[in-house]
Amino acid sequence: MLAQAGLLHREFGRVKSDWKADGTRVTAADLAISDGIVRELGAQFPGDDICSEERADSAGPVPLTRRFAWVLDPIDGTNNYAMGIPACAISLALLEHGEPVYGVIYDLARRTLLHGGPGHGLCDGDRAAAVRPETPHAQTVVAFHTPYDKRYAPHAMLLVENFKIRALGSSTLHLAYVAAGLLDGAVDHNVKIWDIAAAVALCRAGGATVEYLNGDPFPLRQFDVNMARIQYIAGNPAMCGRLRTLLTAPVSILPAQ
Repeated sequence: MLAQAGLLHREFGRVKSDWKADGTRVTAADLAISDGIVRELGAQFPGDDICSEERADSAGPVPLTRRFAWVLDPIDGTNNYAMGIPACAISLALLEHGEPVYGVIYDLARRTLLHGGPGHGLCDGDRAAAVRPETPHAQTVVAFHTPYDKRYAPHAMLLVENFKIRALGSSTLHLAYVAAGLLDGAVDHNVKIWDIAAAVALCRAGGATVEYLNGDPFPLRQFDVNMARIQYIAGNPAMCGRLRTLLTAPVSILPAQ
């Protein structure tokens, strides 16, 4: 991955971009980083499944049939990246029998590699890291992106009323920062499996809890670029308890349009 970090920095804020059919942005750097990492993984681990958001051969669901699978997001935060905003990352997860067991995330803004997994600890650069232990309070900082499904817009008001809010433009970094104790919690309605798989491994290593509001995506049995969006809350157990209380009340959700 570090070999691809050089490309990430060289093209930052200058690479041309285009739009995919699903409305998300893609750049030549996304494609080049994906090709480079997939090629290297294939050479080193020829017996593993390898999945990338940008793989052209992943138009339909791909069953994961091997013990180990790699899940790659070559650039999470592509909008930021293309516009010269440094909150973006390369995210690579190792799954065993569909469960995240190790994550490696390169944080462009901090020029830092986060890595770890359950039983291996969590490193944020050269320091050991873990979830923040504090009970949530009015100064607690929670990461939140505007929901893709506007029925969940009332969640924004609930969160603003109860916490300090940050929206970085990178779901990978939101969850990784919770694992490493840089943020207290995170809420997201918009993510796909490649956005969070590596960060989930970091959370499991750092003692953070991730609760899924619309069904646990793990163990992952197939990789599908057209999968439904995942909704989750994350933080220490007390943080998740507070978020769960706020966000799961049926009266908080607007009717479908």
